[in-house]
Amino acid sequence: MLSKISNWLQRTPNRSFIVYPLVTVGIELAWGYSVTEFNFWGTIFLAWGYLQYKFCGRYRGKYGGGGDGVSAKIPPRQIVDTGLFKYTRNPMYLGHMIFFVGLIITFKSWFAVILLLVFIPWFDVRVRRDELVLEEHFGKDYLDYKKRVRRWIPYIL
Repeated sequence: MLSKISNWLQRTPNRSFIVYPLVTVGIELAWGYSVTEFNFWGTIFLAWGYLQYKFCGRYRGKYGGGGDGVSAKIPPRQIVDTGLFKYTRNPMYLGHMIFFVGLIITFKSWFAVILLLVFIPWFDVRVRRDELVLEEHFGKDYLDYKKRVRRWIPYIL
């Protein structure tokens, strides 16, 4: 049982989209803030971030193959450079961060600000590690893709 829980918690989406929102609400309640008076506009970012993560994951799986994530046992068959992947190399990870922005806005949460500030560098390190694996796997094709498409924000970063 503990092994199943541990495996479940190791998956980044489970933490980002289930555990951290619950912890955020719990902390806000513990600090005495009312989470019933949430900002509706933040829910747009929550939905956007989650849906971007989910749809880009399905898209990547359909067109690139492979398992869940770069470190999966089944490597991708090809580079996906269409859809949102035409504009940012990491739309799924970006979806996580957009979701965290939604937590900040929805619950006016300082704890969610801390989460975002912790996870921006964490995701960046993870992306750089993934890029090394993809460079090794795809070689020049991936290096060309890196030249064409920004890591995070289209045309900027």
